Amino acid sequence: MIPVARISAAIEILDDIIDRRRPAADALKDWGLAHRFAGSKDRRAIGDLVFDALRHRSSSAFAAGGEDGRAVVLGLFRLHRGRSIEDVEAAIRGERFAPAPLDEAERAALSEDRMASAPEWVRGDYPEWLAPQLHRIFGEDVIAEMQALAMPAPLDLRVNTLKAEPDRVAAELASELGRVPERPALSPLCLRLPLEPERGEPHIASTESFLKGHIEIQDLGSQLAAELAGAQSGTQVLDLCAGGGGKTLALAAAMGNHGQIFAHDSDRRRLAPIHDRLARAGVRNVQVRTPKPGSDVLDDLEGRMDLVLVDAPCTGTGTWRRNPDAKWRIRPGSLGDRNKDQDLVLATAARYVKPGGRLAYITCSMLEEENSDRIAAFLAAHSAYVVRPPAALVDAFESQAMITVGGAMRPLETGLLMTPRMSGTDGFFLSVLERRG
Repeated sequence: MIPVARISAAIEILDDIIDRRRPAADALKDWGLAHRFAGSKDRRAIGDLVFDALRHRSSSAFAAGGEDGRAVVLGLFRLHRGRSIEDVEAAIRGERFAPAPLDEAERAALSEDRMASAPEWVRGDYPEWLAPQLHRIFGEDVIAEMQALAMPAPLDLRVNTLKAEPDRVAAELASELGRVPERPALSPLCLRLPLEPERGEPHIASTESFLKGHIEIQDLGSQLAAELAGAQSGTQVLDLCAGGGGKTLALAAAMGNHGQIFAHDSDRRRLAPIHDRLARAGVRNVQVRTPKPGSDVLDDLEGRMDLVLVDAPCTGTGTWRRNPDAKWRIRPGSLGDRNKDQDLVLATAARYVKPGGRLAYITCSMLEEENSDRIAAFLAAHSAYVVRPPAALVDAFESQAMITVGGAMRPLETGLLMTPRMSGTDGFFLSVLERRG
């Protein structure tokens, strides 16, 4: 496909996403099935353009004076890719398969500095209805924080210490991929593959390092949240919302395969991948408790757990740099729905914590409504629990890992917040509660 045809395709796909409120992956897949002549390089280039446009959808559309896919692409070229008006016109000029030339209104809009008068939610590229919630947590930093969240994310890997050590795995990957992984300062176990748009994202699942269980794909923020939860070797741990098992595997490695982890999720389909992942990683201290109709598969664990980990269902605002289309599909009602789910799962988790034990609450959200507010509501209903001071969590992790992380995490009264701007991770919140009686 010629370059202008890729631009036309991206506009078509964006219109489909905007008009039908579809996940970007579904729209891209359907377009590919309907245009089988497009090669892999074409599809990758179109996908990159679509996702880049979605990251900056609000500001790009505002810059071009429109709302549809065409306005988003034109504004992206002008505002975020630094193209002159002449360059934009040249990029879409009337060849076959090209978008229509700029009209006078578009040319006028793209010639203005429209961002100078744009509201915060436009400059920060987030939904207007979320402005009060995001301003509540970030205040005057909201635009900078949200602009950081609109940037593409690197590929983070966690070294599985049950089978390998970081230096060895870094050398393996450099040999296999021809890329030298970075070593983020916040974790000795994270290997980061920076973005190389011209080469695309490597297929990690086909590498020997992955197949041998030496690594798992996991954002650094998720890795840190699991580590900061403080699972100790030889203890009893329940991962209540285990999903596919990412944090379960991290906990097992932190515990050195000693003690017992019970992995559960209310949705057996989400839990299904965990079995193969446990086997590949060499994990031996995990019992998977798959839900069964009419049966409480966790009733024997009540009041027995040293640690209960709750990776709570949430709006996923912290993952927008990986899922930029999700921020435009979220609706006000979904926040209230997630709050109900979070309150329920916290109350459920409390059943399994023994006196002196801990409850770790994690979300991939940055909204206080899903984080501190939920902890406050839980504490009001459960007087036996207190918040473990965030400084104590950081100190314990730093002394064990022999690194400094405190400056990259924002301490709140109820826990710790990580964001792309502060920590170079996805957005995560962690609160650890202690049961005193």
